[in-house]
Amino acid sequence: MSGAVLDPVLERQRHLARKRSEILRERLEQLPASDQTIFQSGSLALALNSSLCGLIANNYLRRALNITQAPIAAALPMAFLPFATTWVFYEACISQPLMEGDLNCATCASVRGGLIGALIGSVYPALTAIPLCGGLAARYSTAPLPSKENMFRYWMTVCKPAYKRLRFAVILQAALGMYLGSKHHDIYIKMLKLPEPGRDPEELKE
Repeated sequence: MSGAVLDPVLERQRHLARKRSEILRERLEQLPASDQTIFQSGSLALALNSSLCGLIANNYLRRALNITQAPIAAALPMAFLPFATTWVFYEACISQPLMEGDLNCATCASVRGGLIGALIGSVYPALTAIPLCGGLAARYSTAPLPSKENMFRYWMTVCKPAYKRLRFAVILQAALGMYLGSKHHDIYIKMLKLPEPGRDPEELKE
């Protein structure tokens, strides 16, 4: 009985969400081309920087472990994985909620963007380089690897000098993410303010 009652309610909520999304997409097309480009491609800029962070981290660790083998095979995942992960997280946490009318807080959008830029866009690529370079070092015996008991201390010693150089990248990615989150929310507000015959802009906020 309760399921029969909930189903129409859930279906109505889904219908309203689709309706809001359709309205917002129509309004996005009415905005200037510059706003459309930033809204649709801003996450790609953050993702490209994430790929660059991955390649830089990979390069630093390869030097620290004296790895010269398989440069292309190692570079491909370090470019693709950070790019895809950052793009997916940004779209899921900021772009999609905005287009569904579910992210009405400018501060929340900015903080989400900053966290995605710092953690997913720079820290994640740096950490991803550790198992990749560690596996190559073990395979080609380019550097002595520690026992399991000393594993954490060893990687802290190896990574510390390299990751100190990435601090600027973390700050840059966090700043870029915050800017994009704030900018995308501003564009979302512009969508809400666009006049549309027969529609009330407050309908999108409900």
